[in-house]
Amino acid sequence: MSLIVEICADSVESAIVAESAGAGRIELCSALVEGGVTPSAGLIESVRRNTGIKLHVLIRPRSGDFLYSDTEFSVMRRDIDMAGELGADGIVTGILNSDGTVDAERTALLAEYATPMSLTFHRAFDLCRDPKKGLEDIMAAGAARVLTSGQAKSAIEGATLIKSLIKDAAGRIIIMPGGGIDEYNIALLAVSTGALEYHLSGRRQRESEMTFRRRGIYMGDPRLQSEYVLKSADAERISSVIMILKGIVF
Repeated sequence: MSLIVEICADSVESAIVAESAGAGRIELCSALVEGGVTPSAGLIESVRRNTGIKLHVLIRPRSGDFLYSDTEFSVMRRDIDMAGELGADGIVTGILNSDGTVDAERTALLAEYATPMSLTFHRAFDLCRDPKKGLEDIMAAGAARVLTSGQAKSAIEGATLIKSLIKDAAGRIIIMPGGGIDEYNIALLAVSTGALEYHLSGRRQRESEMTFRRRGIYMGDPRLQSEYVLKSADAERISSVIMILKGIVF
């Protein structure tokens, strides 16, 4: 059985690096510092043109919770159409009800809209009330996989639940660990869960090449990001994860 490493990328540069390092798939988004939102049409088109591996596009109209209005849902539907038109192979999305259950009805509609693209239910799953019931609802809605940290701060902390979900899924849906995965914990996570797909960013921080810097002015929350510090996918980190996984026998 083949192992797949999916890299979460928010730029053309990161997507190209991910492919060169051996990643099997890209999850494309924008605003990673906010947990990711839907990328622009221009970004999707450019990544599709410059890479040859599978491309999944995040469909999330805003940051914050995963309880969406009818207007927001209509935006999601149009964004799915756009992703398909631009050559995406899949979408990544998630919707919850106000009581913390999975919104199975609208998830099924999104899966239908996305066809023939696949649907991954993202880490909104980690905020649902009952993971076992949530998994059944997601499978019934027609999703291809669930991205999860095992309802913990990181996948390594949620490994016990991830392993249990894989057992419950029994091959009917892919359970893909994600959240804090790197070259230092991938071996333990793989052995602990037996998962066949993994999601990570594999990023490294670097300084901006700007020589003139205006101090004291911020485009966003200065606690989260500086305009002069950039984060992008790192080929060495990604290839290290892949090589470690290849050395593990399942």
